[in-house]
Amino acid sequence: MRDSQLSRREILSSATFGVGSLALASLMQSEGWGAETIKPDLNRPTYDLLPKKTLHPPKARAMISLFMQGGPSHMDLFDPKPELNRLDGQKFQGEIKYDNAAQASAKVLGCPWKFEPRGQSGIEISELLPHTAEIADDMTLIRSMFTGVNNHGQSIDALNTGRAISHRPSLGSWLAYGLGSENRDLPAFVVLTDPEGLPVLGMQNWSNGWLPSLYQGTVVRPREPRILNLDPPVELRGKPQQRYLEFLAEMNRDHLTRHPGELDLEARIASYELAARMQSAAKEAVDLSQETAATQQLYGIHDPKTRDYGTRCLIARRLVERGVRFVQLYTRYQLWDHHGDLKTALPAACQKVDRPSAALVQDLKQRGLLDSTLVHWGGEMGRLPVVQNDAGPDKAGRDHNTYGFSTWLAGGGVKSGYVHGKTDEFGHKAVENIVTHNDYQATLLHLFGLDHEKLVFTRNLQPASLVDQQPARIVTEILA
Repeated sequence: MRDSQLSRREILSSATFGVGSLALASLMQSEGWGAETIKPDLNRPTYDLLPKKTLHPPKARAMISLFMQGGPSHMDLFDPKPELNRLDGQKFQGEIKYDNAAQASAKVLGCPWKFEPRGQSGIEISELLPHTAEIADDMTLIRSMFTGVNNHGQSIDALNTGRAISHRPSLGSWLAYGLGSENRDLPAFVVLTDPEGLPVLGMQNWSNGWLPSLYQGTVVRPREPRILNLDPPVELRGKPQQRYLEFLAEMNRDHLTRHPGELDLEARIASYELAARMQSAAKEAVDLSQETAATQQLYGIHDPKTRDYGTRCLIARRLVERGVRFVQLYTRYQLWDHHGDLKTALPAACQKVDRPSAALVQDLKQRGLLDSTLVHWGGEMGRLPVVQNDAGPDKAGRDHNTYGFSTWLAGGGVKSGYVHGKTDEFGHKAVENIVTHNDYQATLLHLFGLDHEKLVFTRNLQPASLVDQQPARIVTEILA
């Protein structure tokens, strides 16, 4: 105390935690919460990317998410519905929830592409995905995904952050927070964006939300130089830079000692230190000249149609191979949002990603990495079974559908050659073994040795989690 002259406000604010805490305690006691009152942790938490212990032995140590932003049409790719073709052009008799009522119709739209059983498992996959068909025996195909929020942004938020609201921590941030990194010279969470543009919500997709900014995703650019400012100026290279960084680290530690508990400051210092270590490690990780011609051929890097996506898939494999925990690849803004021109736009989108996606699974498998690396392929929604933009067969498209759609997983502890769940006879709604976004997230965390109820971050004296107290179950049926 600076002297004995204290105001009443100063006395209250300096006593324990102030009048706010006293009022909160009184309110909680009056409502019968006394026995469960949350006591503040007086120990200052620390945050880092050191490897963390898991609650149980993990099946997955890394994950690559191939996020198909816009909503791939499941009944044209993964979920064959003969009834759609039988009733093609007739009036749909059920209820439909449209997102764009102005262009809506009630006319059934059949699938113009053939499905065939693939591999020994016999999973039916569309002719639009011939390379994906080759890995049918490696995948778990979930045909009963559900978010129930029809707009792109909200459904992305639901799948990526646990709730259909903005500015929450993303899945990659939670994994970095809960598990740390296996390579101190590379980020734990890396994002590979499309050269044609960012997805819906942009950088919010890989935000750390209210987790410390240390856990935000690090973007690797889609064109060279993939990571900016890695090379120091000529005059600083070698010993001068080393001495400079040592001096800077000493100043940062001193500054942090004088400002304890400032999470943004801690994260900024950690980011600077990581950037210095990345100078050699990151450039090596994204250098594809080290890959054989056969590997580059496998990913389709020789073909202009698949070169970009194949390059990013190959970089993703190199990153997880070097200890990066979570890598997320995004397609461009609304690549899969086919409200019209389905007959031409859907094949073009498939051609871009089909070969590289399958190559990633095949390459991980032949290197012995698939068992410990979980691969995800899917978007934030599927499509409706009726025509949108009814201006002729070549112009027809499909509107949004978040009540039943498909996604697939491979490796990392899930079953091989397995189909889970089903939609109704039109592919409109999930009707069997429904998997909500929170079920999906709880299952992913389980595969990494984490518990969705125990992986929490305390904010405002309350524990917050990825599923955020929403109903969630581990989908044990898909576990190997």
